Amino acid sequence: MKNMKLFEPIEINHLQLKNRVVMPAMNLGYTHDGTVNERLIEFYRQRALGGAGLIMVGGTAVEKTGVIGGFVSLHADDFIKGHQQLCDTLHEEGAAAGCQLFQAGRYSAAFSADMDVYAPSPIPSRLTRHTPQELSNKQVYQMIDHFGQAALRAKKAHYDLVEVIMSAGYLVSEFLSPLTNQRTDEFGGCLEKRMRFAVEIIRTIRQQVGPDYPISVRLGASDFIPGGTTLEDTSLLARELEKAGADMINVTGGWHESPVPQISAAVPRASYVYLASRIKENVTIPVAASNRINSPALAEQILLSGQADLISIARGMLADPDWVCKAAGKNPHPIRKCIACMNCLHSLFKQDNNGVYCAINPEAGQEYKGKITPARKAKKILIIGAGPAGLEAARAAALFGHEVELWERENSIGGQWKIACIPPGKEEFRSLIEYYEEELPCLGVRIKTDCNATAEKIAAYKADAVLIATGARPLTPSIPRDDQARVIDAWDVLKGHPVPGPRVLIIGGGSVGCETALYLAEKGTLSAAALKFLFMHGAETPDTLYQLVTESSYKVSIIEKEARLAQDMIDPVRWGVIKHLHMLNIETVLNHSVCEIGPRSVTVVDKDKHYQTIAADTIIMAVGVQPDQTLYQALKNSGENVFLLGDARTPGQVKDAIHDSFTLIQSL
Repeated sequence: MKNMKLFEPIEINHLQLKNRVVMPAMNLGYTHDGTVNERLIEFYRQRALGGAGLIMVGGTAVEKTGVIGGFVSLHADDFIKGHQQLCDTLHEEGAAAGCQLFQAGRYSAAFSADMDVYAPSPIPSRLTRHTPQELSNKQVYQMIDHFGQAALRAKKAHYDLVEVIMSAGYLVSEFLSPLTNQRTDEFGGCLEKRMRFAVEIIRTIRQQVGPDYPISVRLGASDFIPGGTTLEDTSLLARELEKAGADMINVTGGWHESPVPQISAAVPRASYVYLASRIKENVTIPVAASNRINSPALAEQILLSGQADLISIARGMLADPDWVCKAAGKNPHPIRKCIACMNCLHSLFKQDNNGVYCAINPEAGQEYKGKITPARKAKKILIIGAGPAGLEAARAAALFGHEVELWERENSIGGQWKIACIPPGKEEFRSLIEYYEEELPCLGVRIKTDCNATAEKIAAYKADAVLIATGARPLTPSIPRDDQARVIDAWDVLKGHPVPGPRVLIIGGGSVGCETALYLAEKGTLSAAALKFLFMHGAETPDTLYQLVTESSYKVSIIEKEARLAQDMIDPVRWGVIKHLHMLNIETVLNHSVCEIGPRSVTVVDKDKHYQTIAADTIIMAVGVQPDQTLYQALKNSGENVFLLGDARTPGQVKDAIHDSFTLIQSL
């Protein structure tokens, strides 16, 4: 592994990076006033210790009107000292430090209600609905100077490199797009004029920092918005940016309001590497590839194929700060791979305003509280149930120095998480189970599968603490049904139970109901392999192929008593699921309850007592779960020191199971 190209040094201008792994800028939300604080420093310290070659800090605001909450700032000299402390820390731990310069443009309206919001043209964002003020010609030149001055401050703060973000729908990309730039001066109109703002920023920065200081661009190579900036446009732009003084281009794609998913689990691995490859064909400077790359083998293949020179790993290092060291074989533990569950993005929009967290890494963002140290007295801990809650409890307990044994009644670990891995786009959730399969033996945890726990067996084990993580079980609603009706639970469907069709009706439009609908509908469409084969051989027209991948042989309907589907999903995931349901023509009936199940139909009623009958060959139940506390009830009065974990305590998300388990172990 040490001989991988991924770990070869590379030079950016006069800066030599020790390897080709970049941790790109990501808003962490760990500051409330734009200053660098201990929480930020310790977060980044761990990623530097973990082996990252270059860590990009930011976005970093270049002036006050373009700030987004939680971002750091360098719009004034007062901020330099904190950034110096951060840079010095990264250097001490062996990483190069980069500063991404940022101006949010019209997106800042979502966070800056009391400030003026500026953009190239007064065109509202679909996300904020706010109409920004148009920058005057004079203000455009002032904005360019703000970038230059912020770059100089970054250099004074000991950053090794600066980067300008020209992606995601922020200010620079707003100038590039004909949809958001309708100016009539030298900064609007044809592509050459729309590029001028970006090019002048790089020229100005070069004048401020000198010839030997590296400048990077975070380039959105395609907006993924009809009528927006295209890959052809940015290929031309990349050449001009290199001429203006750029030394590296870090390629991504999409705006926040793009209809195309960019980082969710539904996006196949490395789907957007083609963007970096095309940009690389048009420049002579190093190019980094981004988005949905967090396997060392995949990263290596991208480099070896010549599609990119560096690899950006963002959420992969949120999930595992030691990603690089583990990939290089310098750390014997397995990589805890990001599962793209989107909880990190969701955390930025929560009202608690506590910054980014990672669903599967409860220590992310908490590094400033200190390292895990062994408990004063090691305890004998028995954990029942090897779902996410039990697995994380075992990991944490072992880290704290306890003696840990884990019992699982099935023949493999994972619990109900094995079901969560089955719906379309969630296949790689399996990597979380694989991580614990490798990590727990490394930590000395004893795992017993095919082990049916009873109160008697537990008492005989004589544990200091017994942790019950027996999960939840599906609810069975008391709906009158005909004996001839085919009724199956959603969990059984996802486990592979045959579903007679073609008409399938799912009762319950929560996350399980929606994902089961997608699972069935996908089964009745053309597979990805078949699509590729037919397309390459020209067997059908593109329109026919689109029809074959979106029209299922199953006719799936969802009945939901509430007004919205998937209310138990976090928004960044829910948006994609709802879109997917529409793409597969899955019928949804909202504000209706099922009052009777017939042999081949169901009768539903709305809140106004209007009844209708819907034909269905098979009915699938997805009406929620209840905690499985059978074993806990048998133990709670036995004198055992017993605790409930995860869904056995309160059904919730994987983040709840993992974080609550970690917190409980800390308290023992």
